[in-house]
Amino acid sequence: MSLTKRSPFQQSFYVANTMEIFERLAWYGMYTLLASYIMTPTTQGGLGLGNTERGLIMGVVPFFLYLFPVVSGALADRFGYRKMFLLSFTLMAPSYYFLGYAKDLASFMSIFMLIALGAGIFKPVVIATISRTTDDSNRGLGFGIFYMMVNIGGFLGPVLAPIVQKNYGWEWVFTFACIWISVNFIPALFFYKEPECHSKNKPLKQVFQEMQQVLGNMRLALLVVPLLVLLVGFYAGFIGSEVTLATVAILVVSAIVWDFSVAKHNSHAVAENNGVAPGLSSPASLLWYLQKMKLGNKPFMLYLLILTGFWTVYLQIFITLPVYVRDFVDSSDLVSLMHTISPWLYDVFTSVNIDTLSGEIMHLAAKFNDVDVLQSKAALKEITSTLSALDVRIPQQEIINNFVQISLSINASDMTSAQGVSMDVAEQWSVQYRQVNPATILSVDFLMIIIFQVFISRFIDKFTPLPSLIVGTAILSLSMLMQGFAHGVIFGGLLVSCSVIVFAVGEMTASPKSQEYVATFAPKDKAAMFMGYYFVSMALGNLFGGLLSGWLYGFFAVDLNNPTLMWAIIGLLGVATSAALYLFNKHYVDELKGQQMAQPEQVAT
Repeated sequence: MSLTKRSPFQQSFYVANTMEIFERLAWYGMYTLLASYIMTPTTQGGLGLGNTERGLIMGVVPFFLYLFPVVSGALADRFGYRKMFLLSFTLMAPSYYFLGYAKDLASFMSIFMLIALGAGIFKPVVIATISRTTDDSNRGLGFGIFYMMVNIGGFLGPVLAPIVQKNYGWEWVFTFACIWISVNFIPALFFYKEPECHSKNKPLKQVFQEMQQVLGNMRLALLVVPLLVLLVGFYAGFIGSEVTLATVAILVVSAIVWDFSVAKHNSHAVAENNGVAPGLSSPASLLWYLQKMKLGNKPFMLYLLILTGFWTVYLQIFITLPVYVRDFVDSSDLVSLMHTISPWLYDVFTSVNIDTLSGEIMHLAAKFNDVDVLQSKAALKEITSTLSALDVRIPQQEIINNFVQISLSINASDMTSAQGVSMDVAEQWSVQYRQVNPATILSVDFLMIIIFQVFISRFIDKFTPLPSLIVGTAILSLSMLMQGFAHGVIFGGLLVSCSVIVFAVGEMTASPKSQEYVATFAPKDKAAMFMGYYFVSMALGNLFGGLLSGWLYGFFAVDLNNPTLMWAIIGLLGVATSAALYLFNKHYVDELKGQQMAQPEQVAT
């Protein structure tokens, strides 16, 4: 730890943190209910779309959200942070409002993409503000406080949004998101002060040249961008695996052949000019199509690639854990614990809607009213999965016995009797087989960060960012391994909750440090641009995390009925990421750190 006194935080540091709370409050308040809204029938105020559309909306739009900062961060360094803040709020506020009135896939995707664009502008600027308003004495604590603000919004959004939805309807969920964003105009206009060392005098041409120095030249972009589009198409289900693999092979081979052709052409040109070819003195002087593919800031790009592994593992707690808990984990031990601690906790956090459960029982009993069909594996799987989504976990024999009785009444056209039995069954099951909703278990992560982030940030402030990131990633891996043993044990809910607590410790240790590390070597006049590139790792993490979750869960958890192996593979990926970060820290950390004061031509390698 440095012996120098910790510097006080600047005013803009506090303003940026305040704006982050309201932006996250709007996003999480909308996004945590989005899956339900997309699949809720239009008669109940939802979109009435299916799983394919849900995957498209929730997978592709966030992917592009985390790619937009690549450009918006560079533009913020050129035009100013306040202007970019105001532009982002101008895009997001009305878009959140009108999103609640979009009733088809095309209009919903279009408006949602505007929100993603606004958020993509906001993200690198707010983090760059934290970077530019802190120094070596307070940067670690500063990023820890910022991450706590992220999770305050992340905690309050999912708490408030369901209350709004139940009392006022779906449109008000989006209206309140619009209100939270609109509040941010006040601090941005009246309290935010532009950080010093700005690069407003740079021409746009120089800004985009510096972007290439970080990522790579046009030739590389012509390979990478189509590959990303292919992966997005595959993720959304538009392109099959065979077509994806074949197209990837064609793109890669074509790029290699192009490089060989360029090298041959340039060598002939040099020979024809007796070894001196005007215009061929440097690769940058060539026309773009005569250049070989070139990576820009190689250490930084390698860091982002490794960090993609971190985000892929990190996101499994939000992508995979909820369905794993729903399908495999008996959390009745948590229900009993809450009832013992406080009947109020029991009523608030484990409540079951009796009317909804009774109606679903009636619907399923009418659908599977034949005993032979009811006892089939497919029918029981659909019934248990549907009921689990309503926070009850029913033994299969209990389902068969009660459904037969209800089906007999339905077949005899005695609907009054059937409804009475289904209501009695719903009341019995809601008490006897009640479960804790996975979202409630996940909220422990947000709560832990709100309470302990500053304490942990103060503790790890004595360590440099990369070692802390390595340890945090290892802790995440341990959490994944713990989750693999939560099914089939009498304390499964408690074990999952403990794994989420362990996960929160790893997240508090690693995630702020991953941002802080970029701030340690980003040149002051390019802070927002470098922070924009940081989000590329999150974009790829979202994409690869979704693909990995779908394959692992479908093959290991569902087909092989072995979720332990699934979590072990995810944990091993985390261990591999920690090892890669260790090697990176050993071989590249000095090279990156020396770039902070480097001139543009020194950064490109």
